[in-house]
Amino acid sequence: MRTPIRKPGKYTHLENDPHITEAKFNELKNKLERLKKSQPNAIEETARLAAHGDFSENAGYQTAKAWLRGINKGIDELTEKIKHAIIIKPDKRSQVVQLGNLVTIQTGTTIKTYQILGSAETDPTTGVISHLSPIGQALIGHRVGDVIKVKLVQRIIEYKITKIE
Repeated sequence: MRTPIRKPGKYTHLENDPHITEAKFNELKNKLERLKKSQPNAIEETARLAAHGDFSENAGYQTAKAWLRGINKGIDELTEKIKHAIIIKPDKRSQVVQLGNLVTIQTGTTIKTYQILGSAETDPTTGVISHLSPIGQALIGHRVGDVIKVKLVQRIIEYKITKIE
């Protein structure tokens, strides 16, 4: 089966952000172990269905082969992520915003708290932002009391750092 040739997209050449928490690292390791445990079954099923003859019209074989291919791809990707992972270990005594910190900022009467992590764990709805996001980049390296300017699409917003945890 031939895979379609696609034009590279806007985000094709972006590098993966290796910064992850220890919990995310353990989650990746567990997922890798599950995939490795399911691999022998997929190999056995593929071999069993291959014995039925003609590969071109053997839908069961095609499906099993795709399943095995997906498992192998997942194992390769997770192995690379784990190999290149950088565990986030913030220094809680530091007075400067760094990866892993919980930062409270204020603009006018609005107060927001963000945790700054790697791109793989961001969830802006729960206050977890990437260190590569506009606000994350602006916060890194600043102290309590500093006023930072964040350029958004159509305006610039000033935030004052009120607390670093």
